[in-house]
Amino acid sequence: MKKLIIGLMLCIATIQVSHAQAKLPATSLTSSVKEEQELLDLSGTKWKWMADKNVESLKGLFAENCVFVHMGGSWGKTQELNTIKDGFIWYKKAEVYGASVNIFGNTAILLNDIDLLAVVGGKEVVHAFMVTEVYLKENGKWKMGSLTFSTLVRPVKMKNQ
Repeated sequence: MKKLIIGLMLCIATIQVSHAQAKLPATSLTSSVKEEQELLDLSGTKWKWMADKNVESLKGLFAENCVFVHMGGSWGKTQELNTIKDGFIWYKKAEVYGASVNIFGNTAILLNDIDLLAVVGGKEVVHAFMVTEVYLKENGKWKMGSLTFSTLVRPVKMKNQ
């Protein structure tokens, strides 16, 4: 009887812990509210703008005090736009394997599980990243407040580099 009660308590604890975790990127989008989908679409468009070096569109997306955290350092909006425009980092292709959105009032946190093919300092590199994007809703429009690249230990999945 004692083992049964302990086993039952462990099952309940496991269920509670699994429900308490944040939404993490999944391989498929099941059901998403309209605002979450809007942010996922915006993020996808941002990756395209970055690949195309479309600094004018990115300038409108990035909040004035936006922060960018890379493997080699962190900086603000002006330096990121100049880095993209001058080609020091060319975000050539982002292959997104999963994405999720958590909205807290006028703040949204978007996680992307990606492989990024980039040209950095003239050298082509591929890395697996969990990218954290923070968006702030200002005057009914989402603006990016932060973009952080965290290296993943999983192998790169991207096939055509």
